[in-house]
Amino acid sequence: MSDVVTLTLPSDAELASAVMRGGADGSPPAEAELVRRFGRRVRLYGRSRLRDDSAVDDLVQRVMLVVLVKLRAGEVQAPDRIDSFVLGTARFVTRELSRAGKRDTPLDEDHEGHPFALDDTRADPLAQQSLGACLEALAARDRAVVALTFFHDQSATEIGDALGMQPGHVRISRHRAIARLRTCMGLGAEEVAA
Repeated sequence: MSDVVTLTLPSDAELASAVMRGGADGSPPAEAELVRRFGRRVRLYGRSRLRDDSAVDDLVQRVMLVVLVKLRAGEVQAPDRIDSFVLGTARFVTRELSRAGKRDTPLDEDHEGHPFALDDTRADPLAQQSLGACLEALAARDRAVVALTFFHDQSATEIGDALGMQPGHVRISRHRAIARLRTCMGLGAEEVAA
C-alpha cells in the first residue's frame, strides 16, 4: 500500500490576504501565485474584448500591477472577493485601453501603473464638483445604487442583496438616478416618471 500525499493549494482569498500581510514588500511567493492564477483569467477576458495580443499583454500587466499595489497598501476591503476586484479592475483598464491613444501610454513608475489616478489634463474640476453636488442631491438609496454600480462594480443582484431590494427595482432605481444626474449635469434630460 502506498501513501497518498494530498497537496492543498491556498485559496485566492488566502493568497490575497498573504500579500496584504506582507505590507509594502508584499509576499513574493503569494504574489507570484496570484499573478499566475489571475493573469490567465485577465488574459482570457482581454482576448474577448481587445483587438491584438500586445493590448492583451498590456491589460494583464496593468491589471496585475494595480491589484498588487492595492493589496500591498491594504486598500482591498474584501480579500475574500479578490476575484471580483480583479474583474472590476480588468473592466476599467479595458475601457481605458480601448480609448484612443491609451494603448500608447507608457507604463512608468512615476504613474505606478495606476489607471484610477486622474490625469490633470483630462479632469475638469468644475465638472467633478458639479457631479459631486448632483450625487449629493440624489436620495440616499439612489446614491447608494449609483455608488455600488460604478465605484464597486456590483451587479443588480449584489446591490439588491446589500440594500434589501429586488434586482428589478435596483435597475429601475439606477436608470432613474442616472437620468437625474444627466439632467443635473446638463447632459440632456430624459423624461423619467417620479
